Amino acid sequence: MTFSFSDTVLGWYHQHGRKHLPWQQDITPYRVWVSEIMLQQTQVSTVIAYYERFMQRFPDVFALAKAEQDEVLHLWTGLGYYARGRNLHACAKAVVNQYDGHFPEDLDALEQLPGIGRSTAAAIASISMGMRAAIMDGNVKRVLTRFYAIEGWPGQTAINKQLWQLAESLAPEHSFREYTQGMMDLGATLCTRSKPACGICPLQPQCAGYASGNPTQFPNPKPKKEKPEKHTIMLMIENSAGERWLYQRPQQGLWGGLWSFPEVADEQEALAWLRQNLGLEPREMNWLPTFRHTFSHYHLHIQPLHVRFNGGAQTVQQGQGHWYNPTKPSELGLAAPVKKLLRSQL
Repeated sequence: MTFSFSDTVLGWYHQHGRKHLPWQQDITPYRVWVSEIMLQQTQVSTVIAYYERFMQRFPDVFALAKAEQDEVLHLWTGLGYYARGRNLHACAKAVVNQYDGHFPEDLDALEQLPGIGRSTAAAIASISMGMRAAIMDGNVKRVLTRFYAIEGWPGQTAINKQLWQLAESLAPEHSFREYTQGMMDLGATLCTRSKPACGICPLQPQCAGYASGNPTQFPNPKPKKEKPEKHTIMLMIENSAGERWLYQRPQQGLWGGLWSFPEVADEQEALAWLRQNLGLEPREMNWLPTFRHTFSHYHLHIQPLHVRFNGGAQTVQQGQGHWYNPTKPSELGLAAPVKKLLRSQL
């Protein structure tokens, strides 16, 4: 019998694939799209609870489009990569305004929407619309690079192009939803980063990576580069009511659109900032332990400076700020270190 890659994947999926995840029920383009955005660079086990809360709050694209950005980012807090949340909101508005709330049944049109790339467009099209379209998430990259023993980091242009050509050539002429989910499931449950379950993998007899004796060498890792170390001081300004002063960061850049503590370089700048922006003299200033927050491209060492002053929320010129009560939290999107610091003060 001639080996067929896609038939092998489909046969395995029908017997062993995951079919009970929340986004696999009541399949619609909206539900698939939200799950795909959440699953980018985030584990399924982490996403499930976020997805269910999100669907409860925003059951369809109209509800999401009508929401305030802070509502969306509040539910996104903790998932990281917050540009995904902002793009999700912008995309919902675009679908409602440009397509009357219906996701376009065209790959090129899907790709033009905010935050939707080639692979996400293909996932929406194949899973919710039954279109023949190849995806290229991390799981699929791992399966293909191992099966063909492809040398080189998949982020390189030439390797990425090769993988896309393979993915498109292997896609079957039928059962697109099942094949797409089967490829994702193979990578997530059998062809894992470490300790792959080659012994029960249906592709193992034809897998060049397995034949090499060291399948985990594929995909080749990204060339290592030391992450730079950066430092900042976060001002945790507290009034006599126990509220903390937060401001909303610019939409572009680090933690875009999220609420955060003001940042300064040293204690002298902190005093100047307090006088100039809030018009107050601190009653007490205490340094809290430094901690490190890691981004994809650098490490940030955060030194919290706890500032107390006499008076309540109305004592200072608020500007664009917000007095946040940790015991009765507002529904705001918070930068992860800010959320951590607020919790540590309870």
